Amino acid sequence: MKKWISAALVTMMMPVAAMAQTKVGVAMAHFDDNFLTILRGGMQKHVQGLKGVSLQFEDARGDVGRQVSQVENFIAQKVSAIIVNPADTAATKRISEAARKAGIPLVYVNRKPDEKMGNGVAFVGSDSLVAGRLQGEALAQRLGGKGNVVIMVGELSTDAAQDRTRGVKEVFKKYPGIKVVEEQTGNWQRSQGIDLMNKWMAAGVKIDAVAANNDEMAIGALIAMRQAKVSPKKVLVAGVDATPDALAELVKGDLALTVFQNAKGQGEGAVDLALRMAKGDKAAPSTVMIPYELVTLENHKKYATN
Repeated sequence: MKKWISAALVTMMMPVAAMAQTKVGVAMAHFDDNFLTILRGGMQKHVQGLKGVSLQFEDARGDVGRQVSQVENFIAQKVSAIIVNPADTAATKRISEAARKAGIPLVYVNRKPDEKMGNGVAFVGSDSLVAGRLQGEALAQRLGGKGNVVIMVGELSTDAAQDRTRGVKEVFKKYPGIKVVEEQTGNWQRSQGIDLMNKWMAAGVKIDAVAANNDEMAIGALIAMRQAKVSPKKVLVAGVDATPDALAELVKGDLALTVFQNAKGQGEGAVDLALRMAKGDKAAPSTVMIPYELVTLENHKKYATN
């Protein structure tokens, strides 16, 4: 009887062991960022339909040292693959070297590292330069090619902030009537977007449009304008990401436009690529780019469920 019970217990435990055989460690730059929360949720939902796959999430809280330690812990656990949303895109080489040395596939997601991909390291994300150009061109058209624009920049340590700002300014250079009168970082935060806009308005800066690197800072600008009773018809505000909050502002007619960044697509793509690499798929690409798309009141319904 004891032998029978032992055998039954082993049989019952086998599926559980199989379910946990593919573990992926995920180190996120932040848990409290709206867009990254959507991205993380996309990954979590995606693996629910994948048998034998589990994700372990860690929050770096914007700290490079903390993120390096998290990756080192994943390596010590001998996970099947690692996904990293970098806290600082200029400080990823130590992470890449550690993963390569351990022979564990590494996929960076959303924020592109300032290093060459390949040799066991890959990237899934979107070209932020394109996002900046789409935002800039749409604003230039709405402004009729002339006006004063302020730029709210994301975290300076991220490629997204650098490239979106560069893309916007590239477009504005084609329009002699458009002048960038202020450019400061709001670190992707709604509260800092409020502070920046309040500071500029209090200083008497003439503003015709706000080009924010993300929706959170754009919403912050709108909140500050409401408090100062400045109409969004007089000052156009544009964001990037097409988050649910931003789409709600678009429907109200307050947000002029945003640019859709597919958080769900990036999350799913990162998981799928990490699993392909973990299986030793030689055809797995080193870079997967998810396209940006301009979102306005006319086409916003297409993005309401994304």
